This record gives sequence, structure tokens and C-alpha cells, in this order.
Amino acid sequence: MRIGYFCSLMFALLTSASIAAIAAPVAPVQSPEISSTAEVTAPSQGARLDLNEADAATLQKELAGVGEAKAKAIVAYRETNGPFASVDELLEVKGIGKAILDRNRDKLKVN
Repeated sequence: MRIGYFCSLMFALLTSASIAAIAAPVAPVQSPEISSTAEVTAPSQGARLDLNEADAATLQKELAGVGEAKAKAIVAYRETNGPFASVDELLEVKGIGKAILDRNRDKLKVN
């Protein structure tokens, strides 16, 4: 009888320990490589992209929500209508809406 009682207690202890181990939240591990990479990319993010000088490939790579077709449309608009007078003039380009402009406003400048 004592052995049965002991086995029941051990079973309950091991079951609760395994449930606790499975349900325990896992803390994210940060490696030093991630923080050093963020420091390296931070200065390049501070530089603003000039709408009047950037080519289609650069626009596509640097701007969020701008793919190949929209980047080419920006360049075509610039070639047809002359240089951009302001960043807000980007709204005149077909396919560029207020949401895309607001997402990228901090990355853009016009000289």
C-alpha cells in the first residue's frame, strides 16, 4: 500500500513538473550580433533619399510599398514633368497614394 501511495505521489509530481515546463514562457535570447547589426544600419537610415536624383532600383529598394512598377512610374513622372518641387507632389504619380507617402515621408527629400 505504501508503494502504491508513493507511486501516485511521484506520478503527480512528475506530471505537474512537465506541465509547468511546457507552459513556462520562453524568454527571447538576444545575441550581440543583432544589436551590432542594428548599429551599423542605423546611420544609413538617417540619410534621406532625393526624389530628383534616385533611380528606379534605388526607389524600389529604399521605399516601403514601392515595387518595380511604381518606382518606374516615379522616374517616368519626373522625366515627363521635370523635377519634383516637393515630396507631396509624389501623390501625382499613378499608384502612389497617401498611405505610401506617409509611410515613406521621413525617408524622402527634394533638392
